[in-house]
Amino acid sequence: MKVIRYELIPERELLAQLKKTRLRGYDQPCVYADASLELMRQVDPETLVPAQRYVLEEDFRRIEALHREFLTHSVDIFALEGGLLFWAEDPRTGELEGPIPLIPPVVEESREEGGRVVALINDGMHRVYAAKRLGRRINIVFARNVPGEYPYYAKPLDNGWSDVEELSELPDNYLKKTYRDPQNYKALFRDFNEHFPGVQKQRKRSNPEHLRG
Repeated sequence: MKVIRYELIPERELLAQLKKTRLRGYDQPCVYADASLELMRQVDPETLVPAQRYVLEEDFRRIEALHREFLTHSVDIFALEGGLLFWAEDPRTGELEGPIPLIPPVVEESREEGGRVVALINDGMHRVYAAKRLGRRINIVFARNVPGEYPYYAKPLDNGWSDVEELSELPDNYLKKTYRDPQNYKALFRDFNEHFPGVQKQRKRSNPEHLRG
């Protein structure tokens, strides 16, 4: 992928847009309206806790390639001081794609059973994993004081990164996450695509039948 041009999204604008993030269900409240959002710099990926059981090789390698490409433009995508929109040439067709949004991973302070408090990766799992593979620290958007009635829709993995698999593709009936409400798990989904269209990639529906609603 060859980046043709890009536009930076200032930190203040990024955080203001993320404040408007809505849930899919529960009458679609702005889940971060009363939360504290902060751009945290140089965070060790090992301190962040995944909820997702897998990473796709194609996706994290694409991010690593994008990292190298942006370095030719003097931009470090693991150290974004806000977000960016970019336009890139599709190497297969030569067509120009964009604008494509790229924002720091969104991480929430999540209070779990037994009083455990974790920095739970909400959006940007593959970006965090790519940084981890490359031995890099990463800038994130950190959310504190998220309403307790609207926790992230999946639970943290018991053993953190040790429970994450590298996959070439998602198998059928692969349970991606442990959902807090298996019968209505999408209700607590944070919809970042509303304000940053395309930032949340739609992947294969692999969950068992009872979770595909």
